Amino acid sequence: MKTKITLLSICFILITSLSFAQKKDDAKNIINNKVTIKKYYDSDELEKMQKGELLDLYIERITVLTNTMPYIAFATKPGITMTTLGIPNSKENRKALENQHENTDTYVENTIEFQKTILPYSDTNNLTRAILFYEEIMKSLHVYNEYN
Repeated sequence: MKTKITLLSICFILITSLSFAQKKDDAKNIINNKVTIKKYYDSDELEKMQKGELLDLYIERITVLTNTMPYIAFATKPGITMTTLGIPNSKENRKALENQHENTDTYVENTIEFQKTILPYSDTNNLTRAILFYEEIMKSLHVYNEYN
């Protein structure tokens, strides 16, 4: 009886671990899925916001642009994989993209830390204009995508 329970337990653990295991050979997204702007604003909406809200929007836009701009030759929005683009899904290519994503994440984390320290000293009007400028860049990427 103990042998059956032990065997069933081992089988259950193996089946569970296999079902939760991630496939490492899946094609990686060129642009991370978590990189999106929730909403675009106009100057009137931004002028009504507190500086803390503007700082969050500014940082969000920097994050999106930093994670998007290096890849516009491939894609301008999340969901495009190496396989979609005809790039071989080799171990080397996956590793190169993973390394690039890790480096980008590190850069973004350092930039956010810097921005949270220094950005509160910025002029609110300059902050508003910068947010609008970044949004125009993001909108132009959508236009670029239409021609691609």
